[in-house]
Amino acid sequence: MPDSRLGKAVIASPLALQGVTVSYDHRPVVHSVDFVTPPGSMSAIIGPNGAGKSTLLKAALGITRRLSGEVRVFGRPLEQETRHLAFVPQRSSIDWDFPARVIDVVGMGLYRDLRWWQFGSRKLRRRAMESLVRVGMEGFAERQIGQLSGGQQQRVFLARALVQEADLTILDEPFAGVDAATEAAIIQVLKSLRDEGRTLLCVHHDLATVREYFDHVLLMNVRRVAAGPVDEAFTEDNLQATYGGRLSPVQLARLVEPTPAGWQEGTERR
Repeated sequence: MPDSRLGKAVIASPLALQGVTVSYDHRPVVHSVDFVTPPGSMSAIIGPNGAGKSTLLKAALGITRRLSGEVRVFGRPLEQETRHLAFVPQRSSIDWDFPARVIDVVGMGLYRDLRWWQFGSRKLRRRAMESLVRVGMEGFAERQIGQLSGGQQQRVFLARALVQEADLTILDEPFAGVDAATEAAIIQVLKSLRDEGRTLLCVHHDLATVREYFDHVLLMNVRRVAAGPVDEAFTEDNLQATYGGRLSPVQLARLVEPTPAGWQEGTERR
């Protein structure tokens, strides 16, 4: 039964999860998780390896079957609102040997909007190129996707999400295995989307950048531990509960202290 206390928030939220449970071989890997993403925000899902972060995303997207629980997108069942949602999967889940050009991969993001005879049209190519420009990959449009570096491939899949012009974009570890320059480029694009009023939800593994990158956070370890604005939920107690007490006091102090005054975005972290 959905939590009635979440009623108004669920209606207004781009993504609302209520009591989501996923089980593999009769073992819960996500257990009764509630989470509501605020509109126009960047939210992170964090937790240790095996916490169920990616599984929760896949359940929210309908990729993985839920044992129980409800998913609503802009107040309606997931199945009715998929056109307002874009997904950037983990790089490790993609078959990079598939023979496709970069421009074609980006154009695949438009399959819901176009008839079969429109594929390869000037309109599609123009929209795809605009998205490639936004991620700095316009010069690679004719390259085979498998010929690109890991960071370049990640930018292309971000462009595929951008071309959909979705109100909600979900990303599964978008910074995993990319270089510092690519990470900086991706976060700049994501923040620009947020500033346009879009909502973003990312599985994220680097605790050191949570405060710098995100507005809201969900901490989980199979179950929800805490959720809310970063300043309220990203605390020593919640981190210790999430990571089973494995973080040292020095680590915790560095993670939860507010960003220093005068910090400039793009400043090198030391």
